[in-house]
Amino acid sequence: MKILITGNMGYIGPEVTALLRKNYPEATLIGYDMGYFASSLTHTAFLPENQLDQQIFGDVRSLDPAILIGVDKVIYLAAISNDAMGNRYENVTYDINYKAAITIASQAKSAGASSFVFASSCSMYGKADGDAKTELSQLNPLTAYAKSKVYAERDLETLATENFTITCLRFATACGMSSRLRLDLVLNDFVAGAVSSGKIKILSDGSPWRPLIHIKDMARAISWAITRETTTGGEFLAVNAGSSRWNYQVIDLAKAVSLAIPGLQIDLNKNATPDERSYKVNFSLFEKLAPEAQPVCNLDNTIEELYNGLIAMEFDNINFHNSPFMRLKILNGLQEKGFINEDLQWNFKSVATEKNQSILTS
Repeated sequence: MKILITGNMGYIGPEVTALLRKNYPEATLIGYDMGYFASSLTHTAFLPENQLDQQIFGDVRSLDPAILIGVDKVIYLAAISNDAMGNRYENVTYDINYKAAITIASQAKSAGASSFVFASSCSMYGKADGDAKTELSQLNPLTAYAKSKVYAERDLETLATENFTITCLRFATACGMSSRLRLDLVLNDFVAGAVSSGKIKILSDGSPWRPLIHIKDMARAISWAITRETTTGGEFLAVNAGSSRWNYQVIDLAKAVSLAIPGLQIDLNKNATPDERSYKVNFSLFEKLAPEAQPVCNLDNTIEELYNGLIAMEFDNINFHNSPFMRLKILNGLQEKGFINEDLQWNFKSVATEKNQSILTS
């Protein structure tokens, strides 16, 4: 089995790579990534890509179809991965999160691949009052990021066949320690604030709902999805991926962190403009279809893991919102230094970049 993972050098990719290597030890694993965040390593003993057979540096917007020859499974993690980045780079968000995903899925299908897994998002439910949202609930995407996921799912569905299954995993908000940590995620942000300053700053009034999922559990879902049969969910499946036990209000997440790390100050912005992004999600379909891939992490252990990981890094950056662990800051910094252009393409003039790919083989 040959598996291509796009966007493997981000926050989730290292966990996905590690689990695939464990679950499919004989598989050929290929990473494909622009490398924006390659240097954003945390307290890790080795480069995560050492577990791959091959790492290709390239742009999903111009992937050489020859790379897909012989590939059985494609995992599409590549994305402009949050609302802040989506607002800053809106057109690029649609190009990478949506258009490139459709192109690569179509090329993979033509090349003979059997499955395509797309990292989608529960954010497509947007402002959603009332009951927890199921896959049949009305979609209400509020941002470019969320809209890009909706458009991608819509067009991917047209490509699915009996011989080419497509699984769109509508993930809850990611959290947890990674070899390439992100702190622009709500729980990670709260623990980082606790460690660096003894304070948790909540930008909203704390009332919005967020479902969460640990990146290890995201990897479990992806590992399940690449070998999913059509008898389990059909040729095309869009499914909420997470656990109903992990639906939390933002204020409850802050309180959980304060219980785990005593002595914290919680700053709540009671006068904040209401955060429209608020939704509870029902994950019962995922539980039914993938009983062996259900989330195993819990909130308390995740907070402890993040705390211990940051302590091991000797993390003390009070101004961490301007640190390399914020993805938008990295992209803006690369652009300010002239390394990438407004379309987030590398400016280096080399044979590798002209061909949109450079290859490292283990």
